[in-house]
Amino acid sequence: MSRTTAVGGRLTVAELAAAAGVSPDTVRYYERAGLLPVPPRTPAGYRTYDDTAIDRLRFIHGGQRIGLRLREIRDLLAIRDTGVCPCGPADELLRRRLAEIDQEMHRLALLRAELAAMVDALPSENCPDPLPGTWRLPPQNEGR
Repeated sequence: MSRTTAVGGRLTVAELAAAAGVSPDTVRYYERAGLLPVPPRTPAGYRTYDDTAIDRLRFIHGGQRIGLRLREIRDLLAIRDTGVCPCGPADELLRRRLAEIDQEMHRLALLRAELAAMVDALPSENCPDPLPGTWRLPPQNEGR
């Protein structure tokens, strides 16, 4: 079953958005960002899309879901639009993204360890009130 409508056999922004599982504002944003080609318009000025836009939107949305940046998705789409298999560039891009995620996970593990050490270093339940206007313990209690 075709998803096209009575508007010249094409999809409106709202229909395209619903078919792809995104909001109409997202469709417009992707168009402004150059991820969707500028669509033809009706005499009344409404954008109209064909069914190929659904696949393109799903590709964009899927790329974002796995953490690709819009410029990276745009690059993959540009290669895909030439009709050349984007597997080589996609492999390079995804491996680079994996390395970035690994670095971020390492950074977060270090941060977690630092926070855990701070929690472990907190005084017992007999913690005295800090000096007014500070986060410091009174001088005689520091270093516990």
